[in-house]
Amino acid sequence: MLLEQMDTCPDCRSLAPLLQGLCRRWGDGRVFQAGRSLLGHPLPVLALGRPAAPVLMVGGVHGGEYITTALLLRFAEELLRRRTLGEGFCGLDLSRALDERGLLILPCLNPDGVEIARQGPGAAGHYRPLVESLWQKDCPWQANARGVDLNHNFDAGWQTLQAMEQAKGIFGPAPGGYGGSCPHSEPESRAAADLCLRGNISALYTFHSQGEELYWYYGSRTPQRAAAMARLLAGCCGYRMALPTGTAAHGGLKDWFIEKTGRPGFTFEVGRGKNPLPDSQLGPIYRKLREALAAALVL
Repeated sequence: MLLEQMDTCPDCRSLAPLLQGLCRRWGDGRVFQAGRSLLGHPLPVLALGRPAAPVLMVGGVHGGEYITTALLLRFAEELLRRRTLGEGFCGLDLSRALDERGLLILPCLNPDGVEIARQGPGAAGHYRPLVESLWQKDCPWQANARGVDLNHNFDAGWQTLQAMEQAKGIFGPAPGGYGGSCPHSEPESRAAADLCLRGNISALYTFHSQGEELYWYYGSRTPQRAAAMARLLAGCCGYRMALPTGTAAHGGLKDWFIEKTGRPGFTFEVGRGKNPLPDSQLGPIYRKLREALAAALVL
């Protein structure tokens, strides 16, 4: 079955065989491992085209936002299929675009958290007692298996963010919003940072839900061209350019990437509603974002 015919996200702890199967089916791409999650599950990455200075796309950072993993898997399959068949993608010559730039897709940075959000504390392995003690029925699980919010765990304004968390009463592991004991304390965060640095990533795109917004700015290291890139991307999909506020304003992968490298980084907040977004939104979200995803390959 084609992924575009699936109406839900596959198990995020077993994505490597799925990606390898796509590469075999379409005779293109390769899969490597960026690292492992806290519970030891692989963090597979699909590589397409020239690897010198690729674009990186990352989904599944927050547990309850697993629709972003399904979104990137659908994109990956369409790219592989169309490139192999010699078809264009939103007007792009895929072979030329990928060979000139290259693309890495890490569909799910937080497989433990995603499966906890979907299945409950039983998916937390030996962290089950901790997750059970923190579990809130009406609050989607966003953190990893030990209650650290990966998008608060990167070294970008982390101390400022920690003070903001504590002002909200967050002092330790939680379903979401706790940035950890120190920046990059989690294996998933370290894997993403290492991939960005050793992969010579030219531009980063992270995917969250929800709000149909596009974040592009983080401090003085934000490159001048990022605003123009964001306007083009927002124009492609109808999303609103915005600046995150409160505890969402620091500690994220996009924030760290901009501050560390001085290269453009973006966050798409996909869809609308309450997390986790229903599977029925996957098709409409993907169709709305296709042109923006194509533009990301060449900007």
